[in-house]
Amino acid sequence: MIRPMAQQPIELILTRQLASYLATPMFLVGPEGELLFYNEPAEAVLGYRFDEALEIPLEEWASTYQLFNSSTGEPLTADEFPVVAALRERRPHHTSLLYQRPDGARLPIVATSIPLIGGGGELLGAVAVFWEDTQS
Repeated sequence: MIRPMAQQPIELILTRQLASYLATPMFLVGPEGELLFYNEPAEAVLGYRFDEALEIPLEEWASTYQLFNSSTGEPLTADEFPVVAALRERRPHHTSLLYQRPDGARLPIVATSIPLIGGGGELLGAVAVFWEDTQS
């Protein structure tokens, strides 16, 4: 169930602000993997506009934004998404994968996901920077 955006820690607010200025696609998730934001360049790749007033739970956005293993073509589970691995393991992840756009086209994507750790070691969320892999 999509829910209204809750008040966020200042670190997430600042990360969101930075993302809004980047020319590279980037999205931000909270500590439970809930989708908090993605920027305009990400909209162009993903094929969806982001509703800034909403927070989307992991299970819901994982079924909307479909990712596939670039080697086998098999769908990734939400737990296999690089940004979820960055949250779970509290370390960066970098990978190549396929993203299925709303029109059914599959794009080769390169993604780097980085956990956001606050003062005292608190897991705040993670960011993913991604782009279409034009070398594939």
